[in-house]
Formats: sequence, C-alpha cells, structure tokens
Amino acid sequence: MPANSVAIDDYLKTIYHHTEWQSVAITPSQLAAELALAPSTVTEMVQKLAALGLVSHRPYGPVSLTDAGRARAAAIIRRHRLIETWLVREFDYAWDEVHDEAEVLEHAISDRLLEGISARLGHPTRDPHGDAIPDASGVVVTEPFVLLAEAVIGHSGRVLRVSDRDPALLRALEGAGIDVGHAVTVTGRGAVQVDGGATIELPDAAASAVWITA
Repeated sequence: MPANSVAIDDYLKTIYHHTEWQSVAITPSQLAAELALAPSTVTEMVQKLAALGLVSHRPYGPVSLTDAGRARAAAIIRRHRLIETWLVREFDYAWDEVHDEAEVLEHAISDRLLEGISARLGHPTRDPHGDAIPDASGVVVTEPFVLLAEAVIGHSGRVLRVSDRDPALLRALEGAGIDVGHAVTVTGRGAVQVDGGATIELPDAAASAVWITA
C-alpha cells in the first residue's frame, strides 16, 4: 500500500461525499476548503489522482471520480459507516461521537473483521446519520430526497439523513426529536411538526443539515 494511501482515501471520500446529496461536482477550491489544505497542495494531489486514473479533471474545472475512483471511495466509506454503526449499536456511542473514532479505525481493521461486523449487524444499509452504506460491491440503496431548507410549506416526509458535520447540532436535533426515521411536516420557515405532535423551531443551520423523503 502506498505511503500516501490514507491521503488518497481522504481526497476520494471528500469528492464522493460532495455529490451524495446534490449533483454539482466539486471544484478544486471547494476541495481545498473541505480538507483545510492549501490550493496548491490540492492541485498537485488532484494531478496525481488523475494520473492514477482515480479522478477526471481539466484545468480550472471540477473534479469527478472515475469508475475506479468511485469504487475505491465506496470501499473506504463502507468501512467508515459500518464502524460508526457498530460503535452506536454495540458500544452505546452517541451519533455525535462516532465520526472521529471511525476515521481512525477505518484504516486499521482487516477486511475479515469488517465483513464480520457487517454480518453481526445484519448487513445494514444506513449508518446512524442516515448515510448509505455501500455493499461489498460498492452498490448503494437510495431514495428520492429533498433538503429541508428547500421543502415547501406543508411538505411531509421521513428524515433520511442528518449531516454529521456539527456534533452540537446533532445533539440539538436529537433533543428536538429530529433524527433518522422520524416524520416531519414543514409548517413554516425554520419550523416543523415532528411525528404529528407539536411544532418546533429549528436550531440555526438545521434546515441545511437535514434531508427528508421527497
């Protein structure tokens, strides 16, 4: 395995993540911001990834995964999300605590252990945040979705996914009853009814961090 394989995986994961819940490809400047790296560093790595056949890219244009790049990204994302699910189900981690642990463990466990974890968990297709877990061949199960911020008033749906970017927001949403699987109805800008009960005001930034069924 190349010495920089972890760095390569981090790039591929970030590119993959960017288009999971929207369709616009990531730009090098966005990639640099996501990874907290200098643009020149990202440009150099993108050129290396293109030479390896993992991404397609033209100067000043967006960066997209090739079939080989998507397969490698899906494999590492499968590891990460299975580990997050394992930590929540088997070790009582909260959903806002698992990301950093999974970042470490995804590079450490064997394929045999990973598949044992998947079997023990019943081969889950979603992690605790609602993100799809690719199967062993890289296939994911998807549903039509809409970002809560873009849903019209009166729209009802089941919470599909909550971004894990902000642990404090995850805790606030969970406290309000807005986590994966719950039903919500948009009642106003920044307000939803949860499970047919009371209407609640959403925490700041929540509408841009929650996806529901379309």
